[in-house]
Amino acid sequence: MTSPDNSVPLAEADLDALVDEWLDWNETAKVLGVTPAKVRTMIKDHEIAAAVPKPGMAPSVPAAFFQDGLIVKGLSGLLTLLHDRHFDDRECIAWIFTDDDIPGRPIDALRENRGTEVKRRAQVLGF
Repeated sequence: MTSPDNSVPLAEADLDALVDEWLDWNETAKVLGVTPAKVRTMIKDHEIAAAVPKPGMAPSVPAAFFQDGLIVKGLSGLLTLLHDRHFDDRECIAWIFTDDDIPGRPIDALRENRGTEVKRRAQVLGF
């Protein structure tokens, strides 16, 4: 998969440059009020996504995936849709944090309760 402008494969995107703030699994667990083991399960079940932002860092979760102690509405469904299109977590995060013609980044649209347009855009990926 490539970025919306077809310039860089999503798997090679500089996630640390795209995402402002990362949470390790312990911090993610605190935000959600669950255990780190539950965070691992949530990642495996595509409720949230994690990736290594840059070499030497542990797998982390974008802080923008959470709002008021909850997972941003629509994120889990979007991640499932992207995984069904054979995106891995790294590609999902890159796509969600890349400026597109939605307008803006998909994560911003989700946080502003504009998830329908994001899902429509994701549904046509790969066609």
